[in-house]
Amino acid sequence: MLVRQNITKTVKAIIDNDLAFQDALQRGYGNFSAMARMIKPSVDAILNRDVSIESIVTALKRIRHNYTLPSKSIESIIADSKINVRTDVAKISIAKSRSTIEKVSLPLKEHYDSFISVSEGINSVTMIFDDIILERMKDIFNEHLLEVEDDLAAIIVQSPEEIIKTPGCALVFYNQLARRRINIEDTVSCYTDTIIIVKMDDVARAFNALTDLISESRKQIAGISRGYNF
Repeated sequence: MLVRQNITKTVKAIIDNDLAFQDALQRGYGNFSAMARMIKPSVDAILNRDVSIESIVTALKRIRHNYTLPSKSIESIIADSKINVRTDVAKISIAKSRSTIEKVSLPLKEHYDSFISVSEGINSVTMIFDDIILERMKDIFNEHLLEVEDDLAAIIVQSPEEIIKTPGCALVFYNQLARRRINIEDTVSCYTDTIIIVKMDDVARAFNALTDLISESRKQIAGISRGYNF
């Protein structure tokens, strides 16, 4: 029994570090034998012995229930979400001080009709905004700049109010991008909006990934309401 537990624990640790395998188990399209053959070298190396394919397959079947589809409450929120994309976005991070905090209000007043997001950390403040005002931002914060990045896009996922008190929704959005190897440059939540910043080169793939997620959730909800089981 202890040997089986060790194999299962090892297999789970490997799957926990691979989002593609997690997605395969979650959505049920993974072939257990094929997955077992792929992870066997890692299992053997960790346990320092030759583990049979059959034992790994058994372990995969045991742990697959750890990677379930989102709960009905999360599924419903995702299904009711909408996506907006804002291209040509820039980002700066500045050292946090009394003077820089006071200066943050300047661009908000001057460009109140532009897209500007502000998030405050312990030692820094990050601002995400339309690229057209980047030079003005540099002028305002000048010597306080820690990081400047442009050629970005903001994907704004607008969800119903239930997202505020429903844990796990944002993680579903993030995982959808991570599984496609799309790096999230920055992210912030603003009331019911989940703002995800990606490189311009990745925005099309990111948009398609999140659109697929929402579409799939809507199909799941529609299937449940009709009594179908996808």
